[in-house]
Amino acid sequence: MSSNLTARAVTEFLGSCFLLAAIVGSGIMAERLSGGNAALTLLANSVATGAALSALILTFVSISGAHFNPVVTLAEAIRGRTAWRDVPAYLAAQVAGAFVGVAAAHIMFSLPLFFASRHARIGAGLLCSEFVATFGLLSVIFGCSRSRPSAVPFAVGAYITAAYWFTASTSFANPAVTLARAATDTFAGIRPADVPAFIGAQLAGALVATSLFHWLAPTRVDPMGERHS
Repeated sequence: MSSNLTARAVTEFLGSCFLLAAIVGSGIMAERLSGGNAALTLLANSVATGAALSALILTFVSISGAHFNPVVTLAEAIRGRTAWRDVPAYLAAQVAGAFVGVAAAHIMFSLPLFFASRHARIGAGLLCSEFVATFGLLSVIFGCSRSRPSAVPFAVGAYITAAYWFTASTSFANPAVTLARAATDTFAGIRPADVPAFIGAQLAGALVATSLFHWLAPTRVDPMGERHS
């Protein structure tokens, strides 16, 4: 692994770690303070997650691209923006960082390091939600990176905050996040048995979005061999 790839992998690890700490930690805090009001808990969880995601993208985008999400990395590789040889390091860093983020949230709130979720998330509606959430996320990234790259961090944060509310699944839209949230039996958790179907729906949504935008806005190659959206 080159030093440059090492720096990018560490960045993906840190971003994923802080993202999961925000998702899980804000869920725990919201549950403890909301007095059993599920809507208030979801509101706090969604706002904290969206804000943290925007901040993390702004912080790390210049180093690794701030993917923090395996489907984003795979989509960028398909589009030629990330080298396929770098993909395994990105994915490993994202998954490892996500689990460390869950552990960090648990430590901060005096909970066991990991404990499997019993929160069942199953059914066609939830799987459709994950397809829609991931399709929308990739569409926001592709569209904004083409027209207003500087707006991507804010657009992604806003989209995820909104998608918490308009999808029945509360918009996981990220395989690394999904895997790690199976290790927390808190508000953000997902039962391990439900993880494979969620990830399958996320991959499907990402593939359809990537294919659609390849048609809507194909990448151009100039005479010098540079790729442009």
